[in-house]
Amino acid sequence: GLFVWPLRNTSVQIPCQFVQLYHVANKRLITFQYCNILKRMYVTQCKRDLSQRAKPKSDSIVSPFHELQQLDQEKKVVHKISPVSPVHQSWSGTSSRNELREMKSAAETEDSVIPVGAESKECRQWREMKLRLDDLPGILARLSKIKLTALVVSTASAGFAMAPVPFELTCFLLASLGTGLASCAANSINQFFEVPFDSNMNRTKNRPLVRGQISPLLAVCFAASCGIPGIALLTLGVNPLTGALGAFNIFLYTCCYTPLKRMSIANTWVGAVVGAIPPIMGWTAATGSLDAGALLLGGILYSWQFPHFNALSWGLREDYSRGGYCMMSVTHPGLCRRVALRHCLALIGLSAVAPVLDITTWTFPIISLPINLYISYLGFRFYRDADRSSSRKLFFCSLWHLPLLLLVMFTCKKSVLEKEDKGDPPGGSHERALGIRLP
Repeated sequence: GLFVWPLRNTSVQIPCQFVQLYHVANKRLITFQYCNILKRMYVTQCKRDLSQRAKPKSDSIVSPFHELQQLDQEKKVVHKISPVSPVHQSWSGTSSRNELREMKSAAETEDSVIPVGAESKECRQWREMKLRLDDLPGILARLSKIKLTALVVSTASAGFAMAPVPFELTCFLLASLGTGLASCAANSINQFFEVPFDSNMNRTKNRPLVRGQISPLLAVCFAASCGIPGIALLTLGVNPLTGALGAFNIFLYTCCYTPLKRMSIANTWVGAVVGAIPPIMGWTAATGSLDAGALLLGGILYSWQFPHFNALSWGLREDYSRGGYCMMSVTHPGLCRRVALRHCLALIGLSAVAPVLDITTWTFPIISLPINLYISYLGFRFYRDADRSSSRKLFFCSLWHLPLLLLVMFTCKKSVLEKEDKGDPPGGSHERALGIRLP
């Protein structure tokens, strides 16, 4: 609501959770503001400084009986409002400063009406909003989701290493750097769009933009400074096909997957396509063409993401529901478990296709069968039990399953010499065509 109370050039405006007191004295504006936006409180005084206190959400859901007990234990404080000075009385600079101190102390007293156990914790959270250069690298690392970016770069490197061409270090470094910059840009834009929703989730409430550690303008500038050089590096330094795939992946992640998370459970399938493109980019960076081997690597990453993410989202159903996200674990729990099991079994079939496409030897399906059977067993346990314990085991298994599977695939890769002996030069169809034209 809105309430205005004019008293001798003094007014009080209370729109919802915003309070502003101001008075004109000796042509000087004295201001005290209290604002609560997205669980963050801001206080300004005389337009000189800005302080912030973030009130995090509780980690656990408290029962209503416990809340009633806490309400009974809280102290009730009655504040006395000092009378307003007469109209004819003049305000001096000293009296203005005294009134400002009184208003600030009254507001601080009102904020201090919290349980005794949490008082010291709340007081310690008041801080001035100043960005230190020493903290900037860590903040930008969290903004770009550095762990997820490292996973994207590692899968792109696996695609480059599996390509049936001689290894070229310069091209590999350029492709890895461009892929990493593109991933940083996509993750930063994703966090920029999801600030109101991340503030309602315990898992994401401490992200830099939610806590106000950096401004949205700085986040957008960081995303642009990563995305534009990254795509240019992939296009000019590697090849246009890899650059086009990188640009398409940024668009797919930010403009399709991010809004779909609040609209339909189809976001999981779109997100799986986003995760499947980096190994394809690694393959195209090495060969310059989109072959069946690139699609196979993308299919392995595509299927792996369903047991990985569905098991993760099962333990975060309350968080996703509170944030307003449409996830299978929230709206279709049975489908969530079935899809995870299906793609666990699909990994066995995809591993068997690798030697058929002449990418690996026939030892790869045999060596990879135990780990594929184990993750399929955990997927079946998750489908049957539908509890947090089975989902947690499946999630942690997926963390070591993918790097181990890619490592086994690399060790069973067919060498370039074997392909040359069979009359299949490593350069692909383009080089074969050039060889036919040459005398």
